[in-house]
Amino acid sequence: MEQTNVLCVKPYCPLKAQNAGLFISRGAAVHPTRIIDSHELIFVKQGELDLWEGDQAFHLEAGDTLHLWPGRQHGGTNPMPLGLRFYWIHFEIEEPNARDKGGSGSDLAQIIRVPQVAHVCQPERLERLFRTFLDDQETGMLHPYSANLLTMLMLVEVAQTHEEKPANIDDLSVVATSAHTYIRLNFDRPITTSKVAEHLGYNADYLGRIYRQVYGCTLTEAIQRRRVREGCKYLLDTSMTIEQIAYKCGFTDPDYFRRVFRRYMQVSPGQYRDEYGHVHVNTH
Repeated sequence: MEQTNVLCVKPYCPLKAQNAGLFISRGAAVHPTRIIDSHELIFVKQGELDLWEGDQAFHLEAGDTLHLWPGRQHGGTNPMPLGLRFYWIHFEIEEPNARDKGGSGSDLAQIIRVPQVAHVCQPERLERLFRTFLDDQETGMLHPYSANLLTMLMLVEVAQTHEEKPANIDDLSVVATSAHTYIRLNFDRPITTSKVAEHLGYNADYLGRIYRQVYGCTLTEAIQRRRVREGCKYLLDTSMTIEQIAYKCGFTDPDYFRRVFRRYMQVSPGQYRDEYGHVHVNTH
């Protein structure tokens, strides 16, 4: 009997990806009012975006996502500011068959619950999925199976932000948000977890526990992620050297920047720039 070494797998994904892009606003334009036949996921990279769907209004900032439903009218509530950047992707969802509609326990366990609005804790992960999709779309190398699975992974990233939180999360989030805001505004300075806690007037261990409970990572990780996130922007949007970017993002040692960047992005800064430097961009 002839033996084959080829593994044959029948892929299945309940999503059918259509197309995606990176929108860059030139200022003044308002998102058009329309009804589309597909789902749309929007991920804001930079700036602020104001949209409405039906009778709901949404204000999105960097790191926020919005899911727009097919068949529902939506549009912009304010002109899109200069410098606004957001990723978008259109996709369809396969109708469940009769067995799935029965709602057995095993089926329900596999459901991914994607909130309509979310703030992504690790936006660099979601951006990398978009970049991969757009780069392959631009070069014509995007296989339909890959497109569908990448879209599913995007939804998984958004769904992971919608986990049930402790009952006292509202009280704790005030403290954690203060630390998060301080890091966002001062990441490019020589800050440490102790300096963040000292500035806010809290014990470092106490603040670290609260921050991890609310945001799911340590203060040190939050500082590094913010610096890496900004590093990604500089790598893709400027011609600065890696050394210049490292200093710009608050690192005093470019080699340490390279190590931290690889830890979170799984590639070096140079490889990231080479891989994701070309995307499909649309502007208004």
